[in-house]
Amino acid sequence: MATATKKSSAIRLQPLGERIVVQREESEQTTAGGIVLPDSAQEKPARGTIIAVGSGKMLDDGTRAACQLKAGENVLFSSYAGETVEIDDVEYLLMREDDVLAVIE
Repeated sequence: MATATKKSSAIRLQPLGERIVVQREESEQTTAGGIVLPDSAQEKPARGTIIAVGSGKMLDDGTRAACQLKAGENVLFSSYAGETVEIDDVEYLLMREDDVLAVIE
């Protein structure tokens, strides 16, 4: 009997301009007291890891300002920032560089 296997996708998400791709951290599954939270009650964390960065912001004189962020950095961002994109059952956020509040070192 044949079984279906999931093929790894060759989809690569490359943001344009001043946009970045962020993978959000996993939300807490339990409270400090040990209560297990269902998915609907979990808050989505406003922090994550940058997966890819665009080429930078277009300036008025036609040149591009280099992006201040780099792939691999951990960042804090606004709760309502970005668009959610799901690729191969992995959720990513596509947001502007300006939506990032701070870099976590």
